[in-house]
Amino acid sequence: MIAVIGAGAIGEALMAGWIAAGTLPEEIVAVDRDAERAAALLDRHQVRSVSLAEAAAADVVVVAVKPHCVAEALADLAPHLSPETLIVSVAAGVTLARLAESLPAGQPVVRVMPNTPALVGRGVAGVASGPAVSPGQTAQVVGMMEAVGICVELPESQFDALTAISGSGPAYLFLVAEAMIEAGVHQGLGRDVATKLVNGTFAGAAAMLGEVDVSATELRERVTSPAGTTAAALRVLDERGVRAAFLAAVEACAQRSSEL
Repeated sequence: MIAVIGAGAIGEALMAGWIAAGTLPEEIVAVDRDAERAAALLDRHQVRSVSLAEAAAADVVVVAVKPHCVAEALADLAPHLSPETLIVSVAAGVTLARLAESLPAGQPVVRVMPNTPALVGRGVAGVASGPAVSPGQTAQVVGMMEAVGICVELPESQFDALTAISGSGPAYLFLVAEAMIEAGVHQGLGRDVATKLVNGTFAGAAAMLGEVDVSATELRERVTSPAGTTAAALRVLDERGVRAAFLAAVEACAQRSSEL
């Protein structure tokens, strides 16, 4: 049994992804203080909501609340836990050490940084395990994340970088897509047509990145003919400092992650 504490964007994305990958809805329970969200979860995914004490009886408890709510959630959960219960936190910026402070000594804890494309089975997640976690438990969490995308094991020291690249990364791409759609409208396309063209372009390019065994640089070069239309567009992006902006954005995200 998997219990998910917090049914927000990431919590629901994981549950929906696990169900799509073959986990039965009755093998998942949720805890959420928002009655409307709990009802929506039951309606959309047939996942029932339970009390915190009931959730603590699960084999794996996934803590998916906001980072500032993690300590309170774990403190409320701690009295009901079995020593063997595996705690998995998906809260950005909350370290293994901080998680352990709110739990009984020796409680196995794994820190995970997923992202919302888990909802469509294309998530990216990083995993770091605490000292009380067995290799089998780490493998179990990796398997859970691989059911909804890809997963890498990383030292916790690299989690701020992970958050800045894959955790927040979808938002960067959605912003670029939004800008391209607007640009298409400015060129005379209908918004529905521009949206279809941009969404399809992103999906196709992403598939090439994942399935073609060449680098992003080489794929870009294949599209860019000397003195051609793509080269003209890329020159403007370079002149406007797009690469530098992405470097600065990722750095800012990683810094914010370390501050949480």
